Amino acid sequence: MNLYRLLQKRAASGRPVRVGLIGAGKFGSMFLSQVPTTPGLEVAAIADLAPDRAREACRRVGWDEARIAATRFTDDAMAMMASPDVEVVVEATGHAPAGVAHARRAIREGKHIVMVNVEADVLAGPLLAREAAQAGTVYTMAYGDQPALICELVDWARACGFGVIAAGKGTKYMPEYHASTPDTVWGFYGLTPEQARLGGMNPQMFNSFLDGTKSGIEMAAVANATGLTPAPDGLVFPPCGTHELADVLRPGNAGALHHAGQVEVISSVHRDGSQVANDLRWGVYVAFEAPNDYAVRCFQEYGVVTDPSGRISALYRPFHLIGLELNVSILSAALRGEPTGVADGFRGDVVSTAKRNLRAGEILDGEGGACVWGKLAPAAESLRIGGLPIGLANRVPLIRDVPAGQAVTWDDVRIDTTDEAYRYRRSMEAAFPAG
Repeated sequence: MNLYRLLQKRAASGRPVRVGLIGAGKFGSMFLSQVPTTPGLEVAAIADLAPDRAREACRRVGWDEARIAATRFTDDAMAMMASPDVEVVVEATGHAPAGVAHARRAIREGKHIVMVNVEADVLAGPLLAREAAQAGTVYTMAYGDQPALICELVDWARACGFGVIAAGKGTKYMPEYHASTPDTVWGFYGLTPEQARLGGMNPQMFNSFLDGTKSGIEMAAVANATGLTPAPDGLVFPPCGTHELADVLRPGNAGALHHAGQVEVISSVHRDGSQVANDLRWGVYVAFEAPNDYAVRCFQEYGVVTDPSGRISALYRPFHLIGLELNVSILSAALRGEPTGVADGFRGDVVSTAKRNLRAGEILDGEGGACVWGKLAPAAESLRIGGLPIGLANRVPLIRDVPAGQAVTWDDVRIDTTDEAYRYRRSMEAAFPAG
């Protein structure tokens, strides 16, 4: 990729790549830990609702006091993005409406935007990417997070001339996780509430990882960036080890893959709770097909693991390093003008789905909460039913009952139609026909 070589040139010229970070949580802290060992990359400013907490995060990851003193800390992200010494903005808040607003401001200020905030990307990423392109800036997924790594594998397969059969990630999945709430989540993780509290673990955030919402969000992002599409009823989560990727993930395999060119998440446990051998819980994969008989023969000659036909194989990466790898996106945007994954269409959406029987008058509590989980759906189906995007399901009152397992729709809630994020989402739907 030669990013390090390009960075060395920038460093030698005395023009370091300068970053403005929004949100110094776990992902942001992991990125900050790599800055002191990356000559040519600097953090000009950090915007966080609690600047003192952000300073402490810098100390915790190993920054010395001189580096902290040379960095601006603020609670005003909008003002930070207007600063001329910020070249690349990293949006790491995880709050969809805030992420949309921050991205739009960064684009107006002529900054590249690295969108760690996958929730915002799934809510309106195609339109944000179009705005950035028109402004001459880069809008990009965050390398180190699974969607960008999956996009990289898909790009590798296609650049080599292989047809992509499926792509996605691994996770630990059981059907009962869909009903998990912040009050029940730690039991599923094998932790006590006290252990989680001492570890600084946010129950609602960790619940979104468990209840299927984060998987749906990440696969919608991959679909919108690659042209792959969800199955009609969303994710199936087939149990699958790395040694059987090619065999399980093939079109027509009942219970695993609906069609060629699909996004799918595989489970590290069987439905009876037993462990899958050679699981891919922390990793990502792409399944691909040989385009001709000669390639099939090459697969055999070089020991490639395939399905019984010999035509389908898979490549996987066993883990991802989250914010420790974020530099790749930052440097790709600043030094090459290139995203590490970017939405170019509206193919996948994440619809709020009732965890239990919901009653009129209740207030939805968003991603990872006690009311709804986010189910992956083809974008066209989401639009057909008027599904409420999970990114806009926080602090929204229900105006009628919704049975457990049913999608929550726009008609089921009282939405503020003057809200900027709502209006922008509607503009995205109008601008990008669902594919």
